[in-house]
Amino acid sequence: MGMPDAEGHGPPDGLPDLPPEWGRVVVPDDASALADEARQLRRELRRVRRRAGWRRRLGLTPRPDGRPPLGLPMLALVVSIMVTLTGLAAVTWPRSIRSGASPTVVPYPTAIPGPVGPLPALDLVDAENSPVPLRSLLPAMIVLVDACACAEQVTEAAAAAPPAVTVVTVTEGREVETSEIPGVRPLADPAGGLRAYLHLAAQPGVATALLVDRDGTLVRVVPELGPAEAYRDDLARLAT
Repeated sequence: MGMPDAEGHGPPDGLPDLPPEWGRVVVPDDASALADEARQLRRELRRVRRRAGWRRRLGLTPRPDGRPPLGLPMLALVVSIMVTLTGLAAVTWPRSIRSGASPTVVPYPTAIPGPVGPLPALDLVDAENSPVPLRSLLPAMIVLVDACACAEQVTEAAAAAPPAVTVVTVTEGREVETSEIPGVRPLADPAGGLRAYLHLAAQPGVATALLVDRDGTLVRVVPELGPAEAYRDDLARLAT
């Protein structure tokens, strides 16, 4: 039997020696007095069993040979795959257009925008090298003919233009190409301001037309001047 404690109490009859750090052990006469401690002990045992079960399922328990559990590298691999898939989904997921906003449209390389805003206040020159303010010609149909005289198309445009609309042919440089087409005023653009404003390079065999209203707004760009039926209605609107 065990030795008595400091207060002279020894271990209960029939019990082996108990560790001294346990202190005084009192066994109640009624076992129901230990019901709360029993419930707490059962909860703790269940918690330990559940934790051990999940560790076994995930392969996190140490292996008999002492090597690290297989579940750890598998878990790291799964986490890395999920992070990668989440990043890819965030990049490739289609985004909805905000209310009131227009979608971003990448223009075709040879396409030219329609209304591009007010035309700059440029000065052209005539055959005598005298300055001619561009805005003094409005409303106007301005045909860039430095890459193509396109006399047939210019003649058709002049015939389709209302009397209030000035038809102007423009070449780059200071040399004005004379024109015998009735109703057409030939001018030159020494600084190349019109093409620079439009970011438009000359293409051999192609004449480009600009339709400008009386307020100086470039309402339409005709990339390649063709039959008048393609722009006749726009010409009529310029005169109003």
